[in-house]
Amino acid sequence: MTNEHGTPDEARPTFHEAFAQAARNAGIGQVTPGETPTGASLLKAIGGVRGLIESILPGLGFLVIYTVTKNLALAVIAPVAASVLFVLVRLVTRSAVMPAVAGLLGVGISAGLALFTGRAEDNFVLGIAINVVCLVALLISLVVRRPLIGIIVSLLANDPGGYRADKAKGRVVLVATWCWVGLFAIRLLAELPLYLAGQTEILAAVKLFLGVPFYAVLLWITWLLVRAAYARPAPAPLASDAVSGPGD
Repeated sequence: MTNEHGTPDEARPTFHEAFAQAARNAGIGQVTPGETPTGASLLKAIGGVRGLIESILPGLGFLVIYTVTKNLALAVIAPVAASVLFVLVRLVTRSAVMPAVAGLLGVGISAGLALFTGRAEDNFVLGIAINVVCLVALLISLVVRRPLIGIIVSLLANDPGGYRADKAKGRVVLVATWCWVGLFAIRLLAELPLYLAGQTEILAAVKLFLGVPFYAVLLWITWLLVRAAYARPAPAPLASDAVSGPGD
């Protein structure tokens, strides 16, 4: 059968397959569960040197320009211009363009909000909102006893529901999920008071510190936690099981 676009239905990815692919493309998907993470894999997880520059430079540019000039328009437009340049460079070099496009959208929306309200601190509203959404999603996954890290790792390891059947894996993904809850909670606890107080320069600096560096550290910790459970050898069969016949 084909769909209305003439594409065979079998060729269309299911939601499960699409979610699994998204997990593989995410930072945590750069190391297969059970493997030892390396510095190279960590760098790849945050987008490589180019991704690191694209993640840090817009925020750093805003901080420096606004601190020196107090010119809101210049401080938010310069990062947008840099993000456009990142997209063009990826197009010219035929690299994956979506990471730069996503960055441009985020920087562009943030700049638009700040220019619309005339408040420099509103440049950080979108980031704060994303942290809230991520925190809520993680907490919901814990409430329904389906830790989000467990779901992601199960997809990566092709081990559906393995963390529910194996107590060790279950404990590991539970701890890892709570660690990510902590990351987003810390970001909000640090950034919200500064936003409400209008402390734009300090907020920009805190956001930089709690951005890529904090994310990279927690990603590394998550890899090590997951490896501790998924690298365990399978338990040896009991002697009684080894001698029992199919009719026992």
